[in-house]
Amino acid sequence: MATTDTQDLRERIGRFRVLIVGRANAGKTTILQKVCNTTDDPEIYDTKGKKIDAAVVKSTINRGYHDITNEMVFKSNSDFVFHDSCGFEAGSAEEFEKMMKFISERVHATKLEDRIHAIWYCIPMDDPSRTFQRSEEKFFSECDTGQVPVVAIFTKFEALRPFAYGEIKKEIKGLSADERSQRIAQRVEELFSRTGVWDRLCDAKNRARPKCHIRLENMNKPNVNCDALLETTTLALDDEELRLCLVSTQQSNMELCIKCAVGTLVERAHRLLGPIQTNYGVYQFDIAKWFPHLKVIQRLIRSDNALE
Repeated sequence: MATTDTQDLRERIGRFRVLIVGRANAGKTTILQKVCNTTDDPEIYDTKGKKIDAAVVKSTINRGYHDITNEMVFKSNSDFVFHDSCGFEAGSAEEFEKMMKFISERVHATKLEDRIHAIWYCIPMDDPSRTFQRSEEKFFSECDTGQVPVVAIFTKFEALRPFAYGEIKKEIKGLSADERSQRIAQRVEELFSRTGVWDRLCDAKNRARPKCHIRLENMNKPNVNCDALLETTTLALDDEELRLCLVSTQQSNMELCIKCAVGTLVERAHRLLGPIQTNYGVYQFDIAKWFPHLKVIQRLIRSDNALE
């Protein structure tokens, strides 16, 4: 039986390459640190692999210049390479053109190792009235992202709760704690829907549209991780080898490995057999029960059908 060797994947694909896009203070650096399980800053390299002094990089950014081709790598997980779009969101036409050129070249690069494999677009939710700005409009209406999946990341999602509470605080007075929590959660969903941001991102007129989205909350807390983002990104990839490449960066995360294995195999069954009834929880349990020594078993059993 044929198998896919991780080392062979590494030789052909190289490291998993992500372009992260978003305004200043959207939480991009925190996301990358969580993904790589570190609080350290990344090391910066130019296109020739030469390390660049972090002070020099910061100085050039402060002067309004940023090189999107620079590679960010965290020592804690060097299987990732990140590129930051920093610059065009502030309204620089020149930086936007550079980003467009970079995306076009990397999306259509001949070598897999040179391509960007995913794009994470971060939109902060700390001001519901400013979720979709000119930067989002330009990116999604003009950028050619080819077959590279764009994942919309709604960061600081917890910031919607105070807005929701402010709208209904008189209505929920006297309710139990559980009822108040439920009503606030409902109003948060209404607030998010009212922003219209998801509909605008998915507008059929857009040249680029997100393949999926994820909400991230309380990322400043030490016990919060980015597993949901990694899972969402993995399943957004159409290429099974790229999925394996991304999952291989998280070898110690058995829950993620099992979920992505289930999702991939069920998708394959759909293609071969047509639509079938899917209960991901059952599949996850059937696989997880073979790993009785792992504490992750109970969390898998209780998890929602997150892959649906």
